[in-house]
Amino acid sequence: MKRLEPLIVPGLGLHVWRLDKAEHAPGWHTGAGSAIAGGRWNNPGRRVIYACVDPAAAILEVAAHKTFPVLAALPHVLTRARLKSGLAICIADERHWPDPDWLKPGIPSQAQQAFGDSVLETHDVLIVPSAVSRHSWNAVIRAGDREGLFDEVAQEAFTLDPRLNRDG
Repeated sequence: MKRLEPLIVPGLGLHVWRLDKAEHAPGWHTGAGSAIAGGRWNNPGRRVIYACVDPAAAILEVAAHKTFPVLAALPHVLTRARLKSGLAICIADERHWPDPDWLKPGIPSQAQQAFGDSVLETHDVLIVPSAVSRHSWNAVIRAGDREGLFDEVAQEAFTLDPRLNRDG
């Protein structure tokens, strides 16, 4: 079965979503965290913004790393931002991907991080399938001038549905 492509609506642009601890929400666009620790698609030292193309995936991505009890206990902020038109976007095609295992959950390899770094040398955005939800898509965005990347940003306080944290 062919994987569904990310939904990009002509004329409406591509919106991306992030979920951050409230204390980090003002700097959501800086890529500071990824520069310190690196990530699935970047080495430490490179500033990238990890986001999702839908809000549910953004919540699942954070829950996979922090757990639902942490999301319920600490204040978080959900951010929606529209990417400016004209940005260079690379959409992952796993049929031509160097290593299909890179699209599965697990610890990223140095080769995977180097590949992401190389794509972001020539593209502003790398769209890849989520390792948490294979039919959701993540956006890895080369951090830079916020006004040069986004033309619409909105933030709101996030509250976890208590049914997702029944033990908490």
